Amino acid sequence: MADSISYVLYTIFFFLFTVILLQFLFRKSSKNLAQGCRPPSPPALPLIGHLHYFSPSAIKSFHNLAARYGDLLFLRLGAVRCVVVSSASHAAEIYKNQDVAFSWRPNFAFGDELLYAKAGFFAAEYGDYWRFMKKLTMTELLSQRQVERSRAVRREEMVKFLRKLAESGHKNEAVDLGAELVKLTNNSTCRMVMSTRCSGDDDDEAEKIRVLVKETFQMATQVAFGDVFGWPLERLAFWLFGRQAQDVTLRYDEILEKILKQHEERAKEEGLDGEDRDLMDILLKVYQDHNAEFKITRTNIKAFLLDLFLGGTGTSTEVSQWAMAELLNHPKVFTKLRDEIDSIIGTDRLVGEDDLPNLPYLQAVVKEALRLYPAVPLSMRSCREDCTIDGYVVPKNTMVAVNLFDIMRDPKAWENPNEFDPERFNGDMKYEIKGQQSFKFVPFGGGRRACPGSNLAFSFISNVIAAMVQCFDWKIGRNGDENKVNMEIGSAFTLPMANPLLCVPVVRFNFFASAN
Repeated sequence: MADSISYVLYTIFFFLFTVILLQFLFRKSSKNLAQGCRPPSPPALPLIGHLHYFSPSAIKSFHNLAARYGDLLFLRLGAVRCVVVSSASHAAEIYKNQDVAFSWRPNFAFGDELLYAKAGFFAAEYGDYWRFMKKLTMTELLSQRQVERSRAVRREEMVKFLRKLAESGHKNEAVDLGAELVKLTNNSTCRMVMSTRCSGDDDDEAEKIRVLVKETFQMATQVAFGDVFGWPLERLAFWLFGRQAQDVTLRYDEILEKILKQHEERAKEEGLDGEDRDLMDILLKVYQDHNAEFKITRTNIKAFLLDLFLGGTGTSTEVSQWAMAELLNHPKVFTKLRDEIDSIIGTDRLVGEDDLPNLPYLQAVVKEALRLYPAVPLSMRSCREDCTIDGYVVPKNTMVAVNLFDIMRDPKAWENPNEFDPERFNGDMKYEIKGQQSFKFVPFGGGRRACPGSNLAFSFISNVIAAMVQCFDWKIGRNGDENKVNMEIGSAFTLPMANPLLCVPVVRFNFFASAN
């Protein structure tokens, strides 16, 4: 036993020694880049670089660095070289003026050894495959026609979500609103993607997908270990975490392959063009088209679907939760929003997606929630060539982190930036979800690699917030005896709440009869 421990310690020491030696050997080559041309950088430590500035909350750490050292920084996070952008003007360089140059995504640790690492859409290299999938996404998968087709699915899942809240309310039981929103998002996404629910006792396969999505989020932080420390410690990271990541991916692949075959069997009898076709049907039709502009593989299909599960679960759920928390902490805003809903919709039918364009204050509330708690707080890019930002050199293959969290809380751009104030958006058309006229408001990123599902996500978040405000009064806390929601941000690369949002829903009117 003692010999085994000594061997492990010796191995780790050898890896660390090798890293230090390699850094020393290549120090001269790194100095070929004139120090005066590189973006400003805080004082660094040997080997770890600027990692000592970071706490478990990456967002808070980036925020503190920007506040202390400026809105354009060069950081060395172990082996990773990163430029952090935290102002609207610099974001415009990334998303508009040099969008093509910054259109790559960073390469992550042992990506070549994971089945889906380079097969998906969101992390794909900028090239023929990415352009084909972007076109397919906008013209087919998330087109207005397909969104309309799946509207009934989202409506049905919304009603089930509200009924669950009502049942808890009748029992005077608190609900974990975040957990219920995760189920709503998972169920809606699963049914739009492959016509099945992800959180039902009668659907074992879909429930497995929900669990695997949760495991994938947990793996993300562990996998980052290899990125930070680089070779050869990324080999140690793969030894510690890579096998688990492979196992999660293979289990997911097995489930999706089974569902793909079920869709193929159904297509032999019914075809792939029915009015009730889902996203998997669309992708299968492209896969079977020998004359398609780009020949996608089954792995491409499954990786893209995983992108949708991960993206939808993390972004819509967290933003919806933060929006509701802010409304509960600002009763005047809550009352004003309810008055708008009552005046337009009334209390004899449930608000729906068709109503959203007629509810401007609701849109302002959701935009303000997105400003404070963006769906993607850090937007990661990589430059495909040597670039300059504000006169500073950004070498090819440098990771670039656009700090959307700080950009949308910049006191130079926003009055009282940390205050929840929907009035700042009420009637102001320059802050749109897509086609930015101002890079001060970029909740879904920008440029050609902005989130393609931003409009659907905005609609989903708006609808669920409107329904919860219309249907229920709310008491905060497990026993309904608290005055304020704790707004502390949790530790992660996204923006989770540090504490569960526990509330007792009090039914305001019976919406069941008019819900369908």
